Amino acid sequence: MSDLSDLIKAPGAGLEAEDDFERINALYIEKGWGDGLPIVPPTAKRVEKMLGYCDRPLDQAMGLLAPRYGEATPLRLAANAVMAGCKPEYFPLVMLAIDALADEKYNLYGVNATTHPCATMIIVNGPVAQELKMNSGHNAFGPGNQANATIGRAVRLAMLNIAGAVPAAGDMATFGTPSKYTFCAAENEDESPWEPLQVELGFSRDTSTVSVFGAESPHNLNDHESLTGIGLLKMMAGVVATTGANNLYFDGAPAFIFGPEHAATIAKDGYSKADVKKYLFEHGRVPLGALSDENIERRIRQWPVFNGEFAEAGLDRLVPVMKDPNNAYVFVIGGAGKHSAYVPTFGATHPVTLPLKTHDGKFAKSVEEFRRR
Repeated sequence: MSDLSDLIKAPGAGLEAEDDFERINALYIEKGWGDGLPIVPPTAKRVEKMLGYCDRPLDQAMGLLAPRYGEATPLRLAANAVMAGCKPEYFPLVMLAIDALADEKYNLYGVNATTHPCATMIIVNGPVAQELKMNSGHNAFGPGNQANATIGRAVRLAMLNIAGAVPAAGDMATFGTPSKYTFCAAENEDESPWEPLQVELGFSRDTSTVSVFGAESPHNLNDHESLTGIGLLKMMAGVVATTGANNLYFDGAPAFIFGPEHAATIAKDGYSKADVKKYLFEHGRVPLGALSDENIERRIRQWPVFNGEFAEAGLDRLVPVMKDPNNAYVFVIGGAGKHSAYVPTFGATHPVTLPLKTHDGKFAKSVEEFRRR
């Protein structure tokens, strides 16, 4: 591992400045090195403390982040994590999220550079979420929890400063979304009637994972009246079956975030996760005639993803929002209340889930175990 003091002294590695909060923040705003909110000055001492939770060479790129294809070294990432207000023990999850974003399947270039209002949604599973006191219940995607807020913000700052997703330059979102500030929560595994996300994906319940989605902000699914699983699923399919969402036109992977009360009602009536996905795939469909003539011709009849399936279809033919039921992701987040959420994605992107590993390559439950090994 390279010596931190040597790296910091290297040409172009940093700048000399007083550790003055107001002056440094004014400088960062002037240079466009932040998200518009105040940052914690990333001094050498703070960065070094953050890197105490790093198991990699400090100057070796973990990946190239589009659209600039900047090298995401731990040193650069640690500076952004400091700026975001992360505690050092959060840093392994920040690194894991960056590893996932660099996966070709995620299509970071598309997610970052699109005009579509999407951002990186980060879902944390396993014992690490409790260890770091992440919020998986009431207001999990809202303010109030340091781990949720700063892990998501650190990843976003890396997108700005390393990936080059600068508004109107690398990030061409027409109007953007508040989730570009931070979009991170843990799954409420204790309140879920189903297997948690990491178990569904083949990991043990004791394995901690980070999943990334190129996602829109959550679309609320409000149903205080339905008393059956089929009633709730019928309502949800109606929300899914809308025009204008990218998932209608691409082979995307939308997420369905169930509040614990809705999840319990659906599971009580015997619906598994696979059943939920199948129902929403079969019933979350849009009549071809609901689209404009131009969209029917260019986005459905001629669009490569459909392989000519709708070339001669009548206007009453139903177009699935998901191209395969297994494209959907289902998990439970939130507290009391009869609400769930539909999260459309950029469309030309698929989620990536990675496990927290120890130095010997074995899966880890927690950051403490990650460091100990």
